[in-house]
Amino acid sequence: MTFNPDADISTNTTRRRGRGAVVAGAGGIGLLGIIALIAGPLLGIDLTGLIPSGDGSGGGGGGAGSPEESSLTECKTGQDANEKVDCRMAGAEVALNAFWEDNVTGYVKPGMVVVDGSATTACGTASNAVGPFYCPPDQTVYIDPTFFQLMQQQFGASANELAQLYIVGHEWGHHIQYITGTMDKYPNNGTGPDSNSVRTELQADCYAGAWIARMSEEKDADGVPYLQPSTEEQRRDALNAALVVGDDHIQEQSGGFVNPESFTHGTSEERQFWFANGYANGLDVCAATFTLPGDRLGPQ
Repeated sequence: MTFNPDADISTNTTRRRGRGAVVAGAGGIGLLGIIALIAGPLLGIDLTGLIPSGDGSGGGGGGAGSPEESSLTECKTGQDANEKVDCRMAGAEVALNAFWEDNVTGYVKPGMVVVDGSATTACGTASNAVGPFYCPPDQTVYIDPTFFQLMQQQFGASANELAQLYIVGHEWGHHIQYITGTMDKYPNNGTGPDSNSVRTELQADCYAGAWIARMSEEKDADGVPYLQPSTEEQRRDALNAALVVGDDHIQEQSGGFVNPESFTHGTSEERQFWFANGYANGLDVCAATFTLPGDRLGPQ
């Protein structure tokens, strides 16, 4: 999905926070780090001690208003979003807020932070060794764009523009679950293919698909759509990202075996299915991730 070059994204409130990134593939965490942080909890082991801090100091970045935080004032147009990944994240923030304001009564915007190396959060330290996440206590999405490089270099994912927007849209889905009470209604009840954790993640995939299907309908103040309709090739890119972050795929890559009882996010097939389901059928189908039997969470 491509931003319209003259779309206005200057209204973004995205912040850049951190102490300078380590470039993936040149001193970054590589495959071991991504396995430790994503697969480690799935396998019941802690490998985070093997991961470099990312900034060489072991500490986090600055908080709001610190010298290590700045606004993305350079991100003004859709052309900026097409050319620069940080601006793509800022543009995604504007587009996602427009979509969810139309679909959630009393919508409250989350914060959006582009992490540069490492940054402190209410959920602990975010760094370029950690994938994108949503932190409920401070209602903020944190994303280090070098994660996309890791997906490409270490897992062979395409991780192009639409895949990146899918990932951001997925994290926004967790914010929707938080502000609408879904997280309270379906609290963490452990791991496994039928767990609330898996169902929560699949619903966020569904939300991301629904947003991407309709995002070209959202317009800036001058009536310019933020984004152009997605192409089939771009949608395959997003589905490829969903495959890469499936529990079964991650476990196969990290340990060579699959343990369904440790699942927290759903299989690659399930994640692709719910993204596609949201894309094809809209937000109304997304509630079903919490009502279907566990053996019916994938394609039938």
